[in-house]
Amino acid sequence: MKKSSTLIHQDKLDFGSEILRALAHPLRLKILQFIDQNDTINVNKIYNTLKLEQSITSQHLRILRSAGLVDTEKEGKFRHYTINYERIQTVLSAIRNFNEPE
Repeated sequence: MKKSSTLIHQDKLDFGSEILRALAHPLRLKILQFIDQNDTINVNKIYNTLKLEQSITSQHLRILRSAGLVDTEKEGKFRHYTINYERIQTVLSAIRNFNEPE
C-alpha cells in the first residue's frame, strides 16, 4: 500500500467524526428531515409531531447543534431550529470526495 503524503489534522478528524456520528442516528435524520420540511420550527412542534419525549428531542437537537448541522434562534421562550444547508453541503461534498479514486 502506497503511503500518502497527506497530513492528518487530529482536530479536523475529530470534528469530522462528530458530524458523521450526528448523521449516523436514524432519529436525528428523521428530525433533520422534519426541520427541512418546515423551514424553521420550535422544539415543541418537533417532539409533539414526531411523538417523542421532550428530553430525548432536546438531546438529539443538542448533538445536531454541536455538529453545526442545525442553527437556532431564540424568540421569547422558544428556540427555533433551521437546517444549516451550507454545513450539510460541505459534509456531502467531503463524503463524495472521499469515495473518488485518486
